[in-house]
Formats: sequence, structure tokens, C-alpha cells
Amino acid sequence: MAVSPHTISSRLLTGSVGGCVWHLERRAVQGLPHRVTHLFRNVNNQWVTVQHLSFLKRMYVTQLHRGLSQRVKPKPEPPASPFLEHTSSGQARAEVDELPSFPAPSLPLSRKPNEELVELEATSIVDHSLDTAKEKKEEKQWKEMKLHTDDLPGILARLSKIKLTALVVSTTSAGFALAPGPFDWTCFLLTSLGTGLASCAANSINQFFEVPFDSNMNRTKNRPLVRGQISPLLAVSFATCCAVPGVALLTWGVNPLTGALGVFNIFLYTCCYTPLKRISITNTWVGAVVGAIPPVMGWTAATGSLDAGALLLGGILYSWQFPHFNALSWGLREDYSRGGYCMMSVTHPALCRRVALRHCLALIALSTAAPILDITTWVFPVISLPINLYISYLGFRFYVDADRRSSRKLFFCSLWHLPLLLLLMLTCKQRPGQEGDKGEAPS
Repeated sequence: MAVSPHTISSRLLTGSVGGCVWHLERRAVQGLPHRVTHLFRNVNNQWVTVQHLSFLKRMYVTQLHRGLSQRVKPKPEPPASPFLEHTSSGQARAEVDELPSFPAPSLPLSRKPNEELVELEATSIVDHSLDTAKEKKEEKQWKEMKLHTDDLPGILARLSKIKLTALVVSTTSAGFALAPGPFDWTCFLLTSLGTGLASCAANSINQFFEVPFDSNMNRTKNRPLVRGQISPLLAVSFATCCAVPGVALLTWGVNPLTGALGVFNIFLYTCCYTPLKRISITNTWVGAVVGAIPPVMGWTAATGSLDAGALLLGGILYSWQFPHFNALSWGLREDYSRGGYCMMSVTHPALCRRVALRHCLALIALSTAAPILDITTWVFPVISLPINLYISYLGFRFYVDADRRSSRKLFFCSLWHLPLLLLLMLTCKQRPGQEGDKGEAPS
């Protein structure tokens, strides 16, 4: 049978001492559960307190290291904003002086100025984007174009295609200079002025008719009528003011034949070539005839008749235009297609290259025919052979390669080929007394 501790202690100790010991043991046994519970409570409270202390310690160390890293390696300065560019140095110093100072070195540096700069930059970017969107919206809206007197000469020059008009006048002058007979300066000036006015009129009417089609092409979308810089009424009025005095000068100032050729050329360009551009590829051949008439007009202005020399000059200009225009249109095929024009380069690309090569070779034959018709000496076909062979070679490369590079080379060659060829013709012109001198030399 088990023996309790009270009986053991009472057996060992008797009397008053045993009674005291027994009383103490009894209190200890009775208070033991309460002490154990209190001990566990204290342990739990101590464990939670350590957790909090560890967390606070980590937060302190983190803040301390962050402050040290900011002092040792400062952040790079933000990119300069448009606001800072307009801020004077005095204002910048005042802003720096107003920054609060921090006595505690361990605290991290304040980033308030940087935040303000970022906000300013963001504001400026937003304002700029809003201004850009507003400008784009205004561009899409219809605006009334105001015509200033200072801009009118430039607008009319673009309306009349001043560069093309200068080429027409130069070929007319070459035809006048190559014609046999004495050189009359008054007649020459009237012929050049009348031809230039007729060309301005034809080009202005051409642009008037092609406004809806030119607006679809990158090459012609900036023309005055397309952009609305002038009204159609003003364009037609300008064309009329150029055509009437131009034809009058050619008819009564030069001779009726030259005036009739001028009227015919205006009609052919505006009423035949312009509508044919959207119907058939024959427009290229009609346009070549239009370009061949100015040197014929120069010849008829000097001689008053259509001779074989006038037809030869017209033939040279006629053949030259095919490599020139076909090479130009090859690089603008997408543009012409978008504008609705029927060009050889778009619908018949093989024919376009073949015709260009064919007329390059024709220039050699026409240059050889010049001394036969007593327009030039036999030196001309010899000295013109290199440039004719070169443009024929480029025409052959264009025919074989069929790419933009070969077409550009042929086009730029045609720009200097024609002036140089006409200059060589003028240099080798057949003088009136040269044939007689050759015949009298043997006797």
C-alpha cells in the first residue's frame, strides 16, 4: 500500500516540529499548480516581448544603414527639366537656403526637392502632350487660308511650274538660235516672253483640273490649289491673263504661224494630255508632242516656216522626253497609282523600260541626221556620240535591272544631257557661208 508524504514526515518528526513541517509541506503541495501556471504565463509574456524587441532592432538597423548609404553614395541628380532652364541662379540658391537642416546625422536625407522636381517635370510633360494634341486637332480642322501680298509671287510661280516653264523657254531659245538667218533680238525676246506666258497659262489650267487627284499624291499634295492658298477663280484668272497676252505677242509680235503653234500647244496640254492621264497610257506620247513643239516655235519665229530643221529639233525633244519621264515615273509608281493616273510604269512596266531604251538609241540617229540637214557640221555627231552612248547605256541598264537605282541614274543623266546636247548643236551650227567656202576652196 502506498504511503503519503504526510505520514512519512509525521513518522520521522514528532511533536511540534513535525506539525510545522507537515503544515509547510501541505501549503507547498496545494500551491504547486498555481505556481506552474504563473510560470508558463511569465514565459509566454517574455517570449512576445523578445519578438517585439527583435523587430524594433531590425527596423532601427535598417533605417541606420539606409541613412549611411545615402550619405556615402548620394542619388544621381534628376535630368534637367524645362522649368530649371528658365530658373535663375539666385532663385535656385534661395530654394537651397530654404531647405530645412537635420541635426541627427543618422537620419536619411530628405527627398522632398526631388519629388517637387519630378512633379514639375510631369506637369510640363502633360502640358506639352496636351498642346501637341491640341495642335494636331487644329491641323485636322478646316481653316481659312489668308493670302498675303508678299506670298503671292511665290504662289503664282508654283502654280505656273516655273522650272518647267524655264525649260520650255530655253528649248524655244535654242530653236530660235539654231535657225538659219540673222539673229533678231527683238523677235527673240518677244518669242521667249510669249512662249513663257503660254506655258504659265497651260500649267495653271492643268493644276486647276487636277486638284482632286493631286491631293492623293505625295509629290503634288503641296500645290497651291490643293492646299487652298489661292482660290480656283484666281488661278483661272491668272491663266487667262497669261494666255491672252502670250498668244497675242506670238501672233502679232512674231508671226501667225508661231502664234497658232502656241494656241495648239495650250489646247493639246490642257484638253488632251491632262484628261488622258486618267484614261490611257497614250498620254505619254501626247505629252511628248507637247514638249517637242517649243523648239519648233523658236525655229518658226526666226524663219517663218516649218523646215526640216524644225522637225529635227522637235524630234530630238520628242525622243529625249521618253527616257526622262519614264525614268521619273518609275520611282513614282505608287504615287501615280494612288492618284488614279494611267501611266506606263504602272500598267505596262516592261513597255515603259523598252520605250525608254528605244528613244535613247533614237537620239544617236537624230544627232547623225543634223549635219545631213545642214543644221550642224559633221563635228556634232562625233562629239555628241559619247553622251548619247552614255544615256543609251543607262537606258539599257534600266531595261535590264528594272529598279529604282537604275531609273534614278537615267533620270538625273537626262537632266544634264539635253542642255549639253543643245549647247553642242549651237557650237557646231552650220554657218550660212560655210558651204560656199568649201565649194570655192578647190578652185
